[in-house]
Amino acid sequence: MTPGSPATSNGAAPPYDRVFRGALIYDGTGAAPSPGEVAIAGERIVHVGPPGSVARGTGADEHDLAGKALAPGFIDAHTHDDRIVLDAPDMLPKISQGVTTVVAGNCGISLAPVTFSSDPPPPMNLLGQREAYEFPAFADYARAVHETIPSVNVAALIGHSALRLATMSDIRTKANDAEIGAMLDRVDEAMDNGAAGFSTGLFYPTNAAAGIDEVSAVAARFSERGGVYATHMRTEMDDILDSIAESVATADRARIQLVISHHKCAGPRNWGRTKETLPIIAEAAKHQPIALDAYPYTAGSTNLRLDQVNADIRIMIAWSRPHPEATGRDLADVAAEWGVDLLEAARRLDPAGAIYFQMDEEDVRRVLKFPLT
Repeated sequence: MTPGSPATSNGAAPPYDRVFRGALIYDGTGAAPSPGEVAIAGERIVHVGPPGSVARGTGADEHDLAGKALAPGFIDAHTHDDRIVLDAPDMLPKISQGVTTVVAGNCGISLAPVTFSSDPPPPMNLLGQREAYEFPAFADYARAVHETIPSVNVAALIGHSALRLATMSDIRTKANDAEIGAMLDRVDEAMDNGAAGFSTGLFYPTNAAAGIDEVSAVAARFSERGGVYATHMRTEMDDILDSIAESVATADRARIQLVISHHKCAGPRNWGRTKETLPIIAEAAKHQPIALDAYPYTAGSTNLRLDQVNADIRIMIAWSRPHPEATGRDLADVAAEWGVDLLEAARRLDPAGAIYFQMDEEDVRRVLKFPLT
């Protein structure tokens, strides 16, 4: 019994720490919302039931939520929160939106198990510079999270780029058998210490040389240990159907649950093609476990890449090391101010991050409505 908490009629401590009454409950299963009551004991939801199912006075703290909606905490299934959960553990941007669990380590990018003697290459620098990478083993990262106690739960994936950079002398090539073996040793260590699975970012230079043999070999070890496989596919533009086929084949060979990250059809030439991609994914999912995660908006963010700069889409600068004053400005406006073309402006801003407005609203809606999203 906590100090100041009420006692029940027989003097015992109330059985519940918190009781919520009168809210319209969305239980997360997809079922229609219904009015009801929820009881919490410790850190667990121990009761969800209809109105009147929890006796008055049985909660140390009771709330009347008439006219409000109540739901379990949301899971942010695709984040790069690996470092921010340590540096800003209150995680206000997430908990203020109802997010109570984040999945970190996506797109092949994770803080562990890798360290750097100099600045990390893109896209690893999305998580920070050299000093951010202080976890040579996943156990070191897990310990830091447990000691920091962020306000959200953390499910951490192990990034393939992190594994490759930790074990390979030249990431521009496919991994050889010895290098794959070294990756698998790190996979075992990570899974022993609570990692949730594996991610790739085949779109990125640090991961692009890895073929299906390498990726499936690593993914298979995660599968043996109960992990999932999330992939930022090789391309989400003109050749997206080939990327979907590669992702499905890799997961099938590894016998692992596949999550296609932030599914989209990027660039004006590909707008509307979710009418092609979603039926293909749905058909594949009849034979193996597949899910998607998705953006709720028409833009995505990553490094400012010279090979992605064109005038067909709006590009906003998210950050720039040499020109921090450009943050929040459109690349086209910066280029015009400097009297140079888009590519030259991007070169001057690099290393930098960008927000690419490259998706169609109807595609976004279609993906969000897709049953496997």
